[in-house]
Amino acid sequence: MRVLALESAGARCSAALVENGVVLAHAARDAARGHATLLPVLAAEVLGQAAIDGVAVGVGPGGFTGLRAGIALAAGIAAARGVPLWGVSTGEALAAQEPPPPGWAVWVAIDNKRGRIFLELPGEAPLACDESALPLPPGPVLLLGDAAPRAAARLLARGARAMLGAARAADALGVALAPARRDASPLYIDPPATT
Repeated sequence: MRVLALESAGARCSAALVENGVVLAHAARDAARGHATLLPVLAAEVLGQAAIDGVAVGVGPGGFTGLRAGIALAAGIAAARGVPLWGVSTGEALAAQEPPPPGWAVWVAIDNKRGRIFLELPGEAPLACDESALPLPPGPVLLLGDAAPRAAARLLARGARAMLGAARAADALGVALAPARRDASPLYIDPPATT
């Protein structure tokens, strides 16, 4: 199966074309803003005229504008090509990028840029919590995401068995390789910040 994958929930904007786990093309740019302009360019760069069997898109948690831009573009491409559209959470994508050691769970900690951490735990709905109020894991955890260093330090100080992983930002490769497939609706935890 050949899949176009898009990710724009965080500070990295990326697109990948993957067939049966083999990367055919990949493009990524780090950008705090401008995802709605950048992502179509990256998608065109990796897709070209290639036939695809589906589109996978990162659905968050993450930034409001980046999520909307990625999901809208993915939905448009899927509709134009007549192929299915799937969503993959930020945590599912990061876990696919850096699988945990046997017996370890993956916890994904994302900085919500408003003083809290979005925490995605396996099999649970993502939640937002204060850094000082992180739940203790029932077993060993691999921490990924841009807030993982802070979360790992807090958990280790409280005696948890936690290990800091290297993956900080979800990428389209993780979206393409994640085994989970869900509805492509955005996973919002907090309402959008307005000023």
